[in-house]
Amino acid sequence: MTGNPEELKVNRREIYRYLGIRSGEPDQATQALVESVLKELTDNVQLREFHQMFPLHVPQDELHTIDMTCFRTHSRSLEKNLRGCSDIIVMAATIGSKVDLLLRRYSLTNASRGVVMQAASAAMIEAWCNLTNDAIKTEAAGRGLYLRPRFSPGYGDFPLDNQRDIFQALQVEKRVGIALTESLLMIPSKSVTAVIGAGRDHLPCVREGCEVCSKADCLYRRHSAAG
Repeated sequence: MTGNPEELKVNRREIYRYLGIRSGEPDQATQALVESVLKELTDNVQLREFHQMFPLHVPQDELHTIDMTCFRTHSRSLEKNLRGCSDIIVMAATIGSKVDLLLRRYSLTNASRGVVMQAASAAMIEAWCNLTNDAIKTEAAGRGLYLRPRFSPGYGDFPLDNQRDIFQALQVEKRVGIALTESLLMIPSKSVTAVIGAGRDHLPCVREGCEVCSKADCLYRRHSAAG
């Protein structure tokens, strides 16, 4: 799927947070720079994504095995997130290679704009993932399924090595245009892979994930491997 950048709802607060502004309003000059950078990004991003649903089996053994049909992994934190799910959606998304070119250019020619562009592009890929999440939610609802928060390799104890499995299962480079390096970095850099559990239980899970949800005692809340 491709997307329209004009439809993205980029969270300005997230951009300010990435810039180290934790409270209060940034000054007018910073706000103006953020808006200018977002306009430039909107003119240059290439929104692409692909996702596929697979049957899920979580035997709840001592190894915390998760069988997603397309690959198997072991993760205590992901197992907890997926309890009660019957299916798994595996996804990959990117805002394109032109953003990396802009980031490199401004790192050499305009450092302050480059810093803001790093923050804004991070918020923009999150906005694109949220828009993708909305489409997946609609598809799942047609099957009577409800979604859990998306969960990416490298989060908690979900092994980063599973990037290779996701790339193989979805043919990510061919379908989305994301390459994976030997060190498991994605190119373009502003790219995301994730899995999303789907089950019959209707839980108040938000698309952005547990970090923005106030229900701290939720059984399915994401935590680190020790959580």
